[in-house]
Amino acid sequence: MSYELDSEKVTKVTLECLEKRGVSTKDIAELVLFLQKDYFPDLTIALCEKNVDKVLQKREVQNAILTGIQLDILAEQKKLESPLLEMIENDEGLYGCDEILALSIVNVYGSIGFTNFGYIDKLKPGILKKLNDKNDQPIHTFLDDIIGAIAAAASSRIAHSKHGDIE
Repeated sequence: MSYELDSEKVTKVTLECLEKRGVSTKDIAELVLFLQKDYFPDLTIALCEKNVDKVLQKREVQNAILTGIQLDILAEQKKLESPLLEMIENDEGLYGCDEILALSIVNVYGSIGFTNFGYIDKLKPGILKKLNDKNDQPIHTFLDDIIGAIAAAASSRIAHSKHGDIE
């Protein structure tokens, strides 16, 4: 049997998975605006969302999203073995695999994404605060870092394109 992946289907499923987990591209765009507004005062939410869409079209980003969400769901369904289950359920501080998966997204548009990610991961503004709420039923151990990484990558994309405009 031959294997063939339908890229349009992967993109559609990725966006549906984000939506089902309560995250819209506008939510991510608001994080991008938060990260870039001091550097580009004329930046609009529409341009931020356009850049988020570009990041979400990249296959490695889609792979990270789908993998992370599946792990969060498996933890919710208690389908992981101990002690991994408890580490993901509690977003264990020393676990770190959630950040490692997110880092596969961060550098897609250059190393500036790394500093953007660290900054937004520490502050947890907007949708990140909601996703990181440990009192909320859904587990978002992977998703909160992935969303921060997407915002960081989209911010990097804007910084690079704006820098190119200046030159």
